[in-house]
Amino acid sequence: MGSAFFVSSAIAAMRSAIRQFDVFNGDADGICALHQLRLEHPVQATLITGRKREIALLERVQAYAGDRVTVLDISLDRNRVALDDLLRKGVIVDYFDHHQAGRLPVHPGLHALIDTTPDVCTGLLVDRFLCGRQRPWAVVAAFGDNLGDQARALGDAAGIDTARLAVLQELGECLNYNAYGDSDEDLIIHPRLLYEYVSRYRDPWKFFSCEPVFARLRAARRHDLASANQNQECIELPAGEIVLLPDSAASRRARGALANQLATTFPDKAHAVLTPDRQDGYTVSVRAPKNRLHAADTLCALFGGSGRPAAAGIDHLPRIRVTAFTEAFAAAFQNRQGGISVAVKAVPRSLPARNTVQPFKPS
Repeated sequence: MGSAFFVSSAIAAMRSAIRQFDVFNGDADGICALHQLRLEHPVQATLITGRKREIALLERVQAYAGDRVTVLDISLDRNRVALDDLLRKGVIVDYFDHHQAGRLPVHPGLHALIDTTPDVCTGLLVDRFLCGRQRPWAVVAAFGDNLGDQARALGDAAGIDTARLAVLQELGECLNYNAYGDSDEDLIIHPRLLYEYVSRYRDPWKFFSCEPVFARLRAARRHDLASANQNQECIELPAGEIVLLPDSAASRRARGALANQLATTFPDKAHAVLTPDRQDGYTVSVRAPKNRLHAADTLCALFGGSGRPAAAGIDHLPRIRVTAFTEAFAAAFQNRQGGISVAVKAVPRSLPARNTVQPFKPS
């Protein structure tokens, strides 16, 4: 009986100490949002994160009454069951996000700052919460989330000159690139480790110039984007373009970066970038036209995906549904100004290639 008493007392003592969990998307927005928050409010925390499309992260949190969980840049709707469970246990949850949330739980333990407007990211919400006290990292977050206009406006307001702003842009794009992949083996570095490197730097320009891990990311991104631009096949539609990349780790890493690059280069067009997955289908990144930020999330939701109006994704698009996706893409992003309505009857088996070196053809 004595040993059982001491064991139960030890467990009670462990649970009596309030613990902090930081749960965040592994992309630039999630990392930079958390970094801003912890620069202002440092605390020892258990870090829980993952690849870009690893969204259901709250189910990994083993928290008890009195513990605190800070959540950044992951959909509340995709984490609803786990969130409700934590709140029932008496866990305090601070939630920062810009994805579609659905119905917000009404609970005294939930403190939520959620804004789903297309020109906002989680890093900008944290910047708002902190009254701009770590603004350079908010600019990095916005660039990483492909909100270039918002990032530049914020940088200009903070007095950041053009050359230094260009550094923040490349930093954001490289941090974001690192989150893409269909497995941890695809990644250059796991997002949790990348955050730990970032957290050592208050100054983003020093991270850019001094951190060897960043130099490695920068070189890898350039290589993977060059490969993606040389090895792709396209379905061109009046509404935009669907790009298919070869089956490789480089393609899976470059999928989001290429989608952002295309969206920025051709702001009147929508884009989807597909890479083969391991289930006889594709992983998909979708970008709405930057001049009409709408419908990416609703399109992807039709195929089990999620996201926001400007950018969204599908974890698994079965090969047999590629034609249906193409039709839905054309309908979602039809040229509203010109009144063009597109009905794609079939995806051609042999696709026109752009600078194709190693052709990839869906069967």
